[in-house]
Amino acid sequence: MKRILSIVLIVVVLVGLIPVIAGCSSGVAPLPAATRLKVGTTTSLYDTGLWSYLEPKFEEMYGIEVDILSLGSGAAFEYAKRGDIDVLTIHDKPKELAFITDGYGIERVPFAYNYFLIVGPESDPAGIKGMSPEEAFQTLMENGTYKFVSRGDNSGTHSKEKAIWALAGYDYATEVVNAGDWYIQAGASMGATLNMANEKGAYTLTDMGTYVSYKSQLNLVPIVDEGSILLNVYSVIVVDPEKVTTLKNEELAQKMVEFLTSPEIQELIGNYGVAEYGIQLFTPCFGAEPTA
Repeated sequence: MKRILSIVLIVVVLVGLIPVIAGCSSGVAPLPAATRLKVGTTTSLYDTGLWSYLEPKFEEMYGIEVDILSLGSGAAFEYAKRGDIDVLTIHDKPKELAFITDGYGIERVPFAYNYFLIVGPESDPAGIKGMSPEEAFQTLMENGTYKFVSRGDNSGTHSKEKAIWALAGYDYATEVVNAGDWYIQAGASMGATLNMANEKGAYTLTDMGTYVSYKSQLNLVPIVDEGSILLNVYSVIVVDPEKVTTLKNEELAQKMVEFLTSPEIQELIGNYGVAEYGIQLFTPCFGAEPTA
């Protein structure tokens, strides 16, 4: 009987040790919820692979596990407002400023930039090469034949597109959306929108970083690449826990700001993709936000 009891006791002890043994075998102890940081990011920072590059560096540096949620900017703001995101990396300045004015964000901190491009078939059937962005949009609207694929998802890129339509003299909600079959709303990420435009032989507005990272898969080339309105600045914003009271990770979110704006990471952002693509995808700009 004593022998049977001893065996039972040993089995119970070993079963209790299984979680500990499993944790040791993985080399990583389970992290409490407080050490997980939820980051909402624009799809262009994700589709280019920049977050896949930076995320493990941040986790190693601070001992914090990061959950990256790739969204259009409009959706990212909504997630943040309801407490599902601790910190945003975003590229829609007017909405960023409104987000902060409304009390949802603590501070807008620009950390990198690139430019938008209007890309299309190399043959440029609409003949818009060399035009300003607004002239190009006017030409597409007046002709009404050559396809244009819009993100159509309330993202930062979609907001920039709307701004160009406004500069061209068109009301987006009444004139552009109802312009005809040539104007296509993808309702998708930048990578998916580029692929759709490629399949349809259409024009589209894209950030330079995503275009360069997808370029080898596309038959689209830059058609319009000059104009101050094409500036694309990325900012990091910590969600304000005084407004969004369900948040618990302000201190950890501030570490993301420190990380993205540190000299070491600014240099890494500037060098990212250069060896692979032969061009700088993002230009670091902490402390010196460009205006054109």
